[in-house]
Amino acid sequence: MNDRPALSVVIPCYNSASTIGPLVAEVAALHIDGGHEIILVNDGSRDDTARICRALVESAAVPVTFVDLARNYGEHNAVMTGLRYARGHYVINIDDDGQNPPSEVEKLFRYARQSGLDVVYTYYPEKQHARWRNAGSRLANRIADLLLEKPKGLYLSSFRCMTAFVVGEICRYEGPFPYIDGLVFQVTDKVGRMEVSHQERRVGRSTYTLAKLLRLGLSISMNFSVVPLRLSSILGVVFSVVGFAATVWVVLESLLTDTPQGWGSFMCVLLTFSGVQLLTVGIVGEYVGRLYLTANRRPQSVVRCVERSARAGVEPDQSDPGTGAGTGGA
Repeated sequence: MNDRPALSVVIPCYNSASTIGPLVAEVAALHIDGGHEIILVNDGSRDDTARICRALVESAAVPVTFVDLARNYGEHNAVMTGLRYARGHYVINIDDDGQNPPSEVEKLFRYARQSGLDVVYTYYPEKQHARWRNAGSRLANRIADLLLEKPKGLYLSSFRCMTAFVVGEICRYEGPFPYIDGLVFQVTDKVGRMEVSHQERRVGRSTYTLAKLLRLGLSISMNFSVVPLRLSSILGVVFSVVGFAATVWVVLESLLTDTPQGWGSFMCVLLTFSGVQLLTVGIVGEYVGRLYLTANRRPQSVVRCVERSARAGVEPDQSDPGTGAGTGGA
């Protein structure tokens, strides 16, 4: 529609009281042909983030929508919530820590519009993260290389630009375990990349933990691929063959020699097969548990309230997703 801005910038916020104000000011100062808006999603912050975001709704130089979640749901859930409130023809997701310079937003938007791609990911010549965080990111990307239908070597950065078409399609997903990049590759293969700079975190330290990275790996593995189940089946076949061969060997040995069977070899076989069985049961259990939570409509997120600046219009024929109790099923 004609009143839609050219660009929406979605910023998930978690304990970002010290960084979100300057970041919004820099994003608002960008010169975007066709105008832009900012969507702030407070993901259960425990500091003063919500109050500062409410002040930015009134003071920012561009339209701002503030979405306050009832508790912390995680980065991908928060971004999915923000995408549902984005009205722009293009949508850029940027982190709240200032490590992605707002000046790169303008460059990314121009490149995405000129290239005609549905999604443009960014990559960095050098990442200003701790070593363990960089290692975790590389591991997550390796898992995605194996399990997702994505070009090999494409770095899946959270600083990405998507068209309104892609945003609309991925927002159809209502499950409790969203993984935005997995949803993207289910929608389109018109994906490119662009190099951007990466700065050191302005204040404090990252709230990303090893546990969060592990949960992200599980979401990639379990929600968008059946490869783990296939691997467990292959392991079962391989060790069944090994077990059959070992059985034949034991029978022949008992018939041809007087050598007693050793307790050590018995325990090795027992522990090996028991470990494989437990691994397989664990993989199947993870799938079943996620299906159970999805079938019981565990919410993707629950919106406590939505506030918009006076200059932020809403399309007259579009229902407001913020009027309901949650976005997990809405």
